[in-house]
Amino acid sequence: MSNELYADGIGEITITGTIVRIDLMSLSATDRDANNNPKPVFRQRIIMPVDAFANAVDLMQKALGGLVEAGAVRRIGDTSTAAAADIQSVQAGASNASPNFN
Repeated sequence: MSNELYADGIGEITITGTIVRIDLMSLSATDRDANNNPKPVFRQRIIMPVDAFANAVDLMQKALGGLVEAGAVRRIGDTSTAAAADIQSVQAGASNASPNFN
């Protein structure tokens, strides 16, 4: 059995010499900020050499390219002005109570 860790995102990336530290964070289930949004909380750190980090970035860019090609995600710069206006009008009409989607 393998260990798995869920992360909502990367909090910080620190480079010291030839070592890269990537801090993973997730949103707290209990702590809230002044706007009642969940606070990001440090969960775990990945530490790797610079060359491994460069390889990881290359692999992630390839994965992102596949997601864009499949239509699963869209790059902001790829959206035409008309399509962007349509998206904004739809978003203005549908409000979501969750701060994670606003």
